[in-house]
Amino acid sequence: MTNPHTSEAVTGAGDRSRPRAALPATQITSWGIVYYAFPVLNPQITSATGWSATATTAAFSGALLVSALAGIPVGRILDRRGPRAVMTTGSVLGVAAVLAIAWAPNLAAFTAAWLLAGVAMAATFYQPAFAALTRWWGTDRVRALTVVTLAGGLASTVFAPLTAALAEHLSWRTTYAILAVLLALVTIPAHAFALRAPWPPAPTPLARRATDHGSVPRSRPFLMLATALTLNSFAMYAVVIALVPLLIARGASPTAAAWVLGLGGAGQTLGRTLYATLANRTGVTTRTIALITLGGTTTAAFAMVSGPFPLLVGIAVAAGMVRGNLTLLQATAVTDRWGTAHYGRLSGLLAAPATIASALAPFAGAALAGPLGGYPGLFSALALASIAAALFAMGGTPSRPQLHSDNP
Repeated sequence: MTNPHTSEAVTGAGDRSRPRAALPATQITSWGIVYYAFPVLNPQITSATGWSATATTAAFSGALLVSALAGIPVGRILDRRGPRAVMTTGSVLGVAAVLAIAWAPNLAAFTAAWLLAGVAMAATFYQPAFAALTRWWGTDRVRALTVVTLAGGLASTVFAPLTAALAEHLSWRTTYAILAVLLALVTIPAHAFALRAPWPPAPTPLARRATDHGSVPRSRPFLMLATALTLNSFAMYAVVIALVPLLIARGASPTAAAWVLGLGGAGQTLGRTLYATLANRTGVTTRTIALITLGGTTTAAFAMVSGPFPLLVGIAVAAGMVRGNLTLLQATAVTDRWGTAHYGRLSGLLAAPATIASALAPFAGAALAGPLGGYPGLFSALALASIAAALFAMGGTPSRPQLHSDNP
């Protein structure tokens, strides 16, 4: 008797391959348009409308907060029904939101459109894609997750220059409208037609107590892990946003600082190619602590090292490699500890506070830089936050991981 959760006899090689082929394209497009186009267009938006950068950025952060909260019920739906309806609906909402952003007549409408975009993010970004691949690919999920996140890591590389090129010749409103059309053409049919593989039933837990997933979010390991990932997310996103101001304050040109940030993104893609090897050679607690600690180490290096430029580039690439691995670490955090039976719900609960922290990090980082004596002081404080995250991660794994059975 074949295992319905890992066997191609049920879903079929072709059925499983279609999502893994389609999701990289939809992740690049969704992230590139709904997320990365905003920082490129925001200066033009504020210049053309007179709205303050603080107000427009707050609208964008509001979308991230909505995404964090909406991810919890979205996860429950994914567990029961699979990703096709969720991600297709999310794509439609994303197109509607981007069009509403493009033609918002005032700041209130602009903000409301971004809040709608937050719902679309919850239904189309990494979390639903991870849930789909985790259930369909079973024990081979790390390879599938790596392929999708490698593509997702290129979203800024593809869409930041594309958005900038459009904005050079068109208004920000027309640019967003064109991007909305592209979002519709790529993501709606891909999600509607490529995610039709049968949704396997939840795997059978190895132990009776493992079936009580309602108690998992209240357990000490889950709360410790959530705290660790939240602190780490705050530090990581604050570093990304504050890196350019740090380098400029130390005398780098804006162009050179942007190159350092961009090469860090390249390191992120490179790092993700190494995660499968890391996962095979380390235990879940060891790699969680190691990656969070390495992230804190690179943050501390930025605080202490002011040059030369090639050394800063090297630190940026190393930091990016760690961030790339941390994305996959979070994608597999639930399955490595509690199995796949309720992956959507548990991963939504685990990701919600981390997503909220990432939304607040840009504002908090800018606010703390002054009291801490500048950006080097901020980076030192963020390195300490990473150390605290690593300490919490020590208690973030149950004594007996409550995994599912991969055997009939």
